[in-house]
Amino acid sequence: MRLAALVLFCATPAVAQELSLTLPLDCTLGDTCYIQQYPDRDPGPAATDFTCGPLSYDTHSGTDIALPTLAAQASGVNVLAAAAGEVIGIRDEMPDILQGTPGAPDVTDRECGNGVVLRHPNGFETQYCHMALGSIIVKPGDQLAQGAILGQVGLSGQSQFPHVHLSVRQNAAEIDPFDPDQALTCGETAPALWADPIAYVPGGLIAAGFSSAVPAYDAIKAGTAAEALNTTSPGLVLWGYAFGGQAGDMTRISIVGPNGDVITQDDMLDRNQAQFFRAAGKRTPTTGWPPGDYAGTVDLIRNHVVIDSITVALTL
Repeated sequence: MRLAALVLFCATPAVAQELSLTLPLDCTLGDTCYIQQYPDRDPGPAATDFTCGPLSYDTHSGTDIALPTLAAQASGVNVLAAAAGEVIGIRDEMPDILQGTPGAPDVTDRECGNGVVLRHPNGFETQYCHMALGSIIVKPGDQLAQGAILGQVGLSGQSQFPHVHLSVRQNAAEIDPFDPDQALTCGETAPALWADPIAYVPGGLIAAGFSSAVPAYDAIKAGTAAEALNTTSPGLVLWGYAFGGQAGDMTRISIVGPNGDVITQDDMLDRNQAQFFRAAGKRTPTTGWPPGDYAGTVDLIRNHVVIDSITVALTL
């Protein structure tokens, strides 16, 4: 997103001093949340993350930690202070409407949506964006401990999926918490600002499920696509929802039933895609599906290596 900060900042690189960050979201990476995008490290119109991978977009200034579905967001997920500090700014007035959907407001100069800015020692600030309207429970001047609840994840501002955008600045300059000194070249590792190491995940599967037909993408993103099926449902379809897709990646969808293979289908991506889904299945035979246990597996394959896999079970 082209983030409109609650405070002014410049883009001059800085050398990071001491700061130790924890995850700014009450979730488990790789299970109930994932990192969708990193700060853009390319100085030109292209976009790369700190590994020279594609998980960013032009001028993106922070780390986007995403929830898998709108249903997960609606259940209430707390945004947490990544480090102890003082609240120096809040905004809590913008509606929770994803951009690109009917009724989405003009967010010019307010792309962050509802959010909080904290000040830390050594010239550091952290900023938390896209929070839920009415959820912010802190006020300017509050002194907060690391991990303190700020509010909840929302959909406000320039947001197209449920997430919190964390920006880190030092002396008004943007900092990549995964490479604070901006000294890495592709394939290198260096000390990051995270208290506990966070592994780089170059893309993966968000969710998978069975449906009676290929579901609408909106239903997958909402978390309502999975269905309870029976032997006479109109069809047997397995879908997989993924992020960080790269051109040439392969999705493999396989369903195995009590009598053996039902379907295996491969599909290659023809371009990079921040988020996408694929589905495959068959219409129900006139005699119905054999009763019993079915297993559906979705693999995301890159350079002939499975980089992520989800298996879901179904009993008919």
